[in-house]
Formats: sequence, C-alpha cells, structure tokens
Amino acid sequence: MAIESYEFTGEGMSRVYENEKWTVGIKNYKPANDIANVDCVERHNETDELFVLLAGSCTLVYAEGADDSLTFKAVKMEPNKVYNIPKSLWHNTITKPDTKMILIEDSSTGMSNSDVLNLSSEQIEKLKSAVNALN
Repeated sequence: MAIESYEFTGEGMSRVYENEKWTVGIKNYKPANDIANVDCVERHNETDELFVLLAGSCTLVYAEGADDSLTFKAVKMEPNKVYNIPKSLWHNTITKPDTKMILIEDSSTGMSNSDVLNLSSEQIEKLKSAVNALN
C-alpha cells in the first residue's frame, strides 16, 4: 500500500477522490461561474457541502426564501478557511480565472437529491448586487 495523490488542472470541477462516505473535489474557474455569466443557484437537499479556497478569488452567493422571492447574500471567501453550505441552502460560487478550491461532500450528493434553479433576469441582478456590495 502507498500514499496516493490527486490533482485536477482543468476547467470546472472534478471529483478527485471518492469512497462510500465522502467525496473530495477540486473546483477551478469556469466561465459559468464568472459574475458576468451566473444564471442559477443550486441546493443539495440531504447533505452539507464544504469549500476551501486555495488560490484566487471566490464569493459564495446564497439565497433564502421562496423561489419567486429570494433574498441574495454573499460571503467573500478567505484562503485556508472552511466554509459550510448547509443542506437545502440555495448557493453558487462566483470565481475568477485564477481560482482553485477544494470541495468536500457526502458521496451520495448528486442530481437525484439536488435542485438547480434558473434565475430570472431580475434575480440575476439582485445576485450581482449582493456580490458587488462586497467590493
């Protein structure tokens, strides 16, 4: 037996390690997570999700309330801190091209127990306002 190591240098997210209990992924910048292109939020209905910023810039956006009257808030991530997204919280990551993060979640997390909400143009503007208020 030997120590194993994993990496991912591509665009977006890749689960680099997974066992029967949990998954570790590496999430890099992708255009869909740029502030200019964000158009949705997601939630995981049964599990929490953890993020750690390694490099670059990431703002966690989250939303509370009913789907048609969401209130958007944002948290600018700091490197080397662990951020927990509680189960059922609408969220997304806003990143820049040099971003690299680690994500940790239950291995059962997937589209079968998650939702994606496509945002209206009005909701996108509210999300962007929450992000821009931090700058």
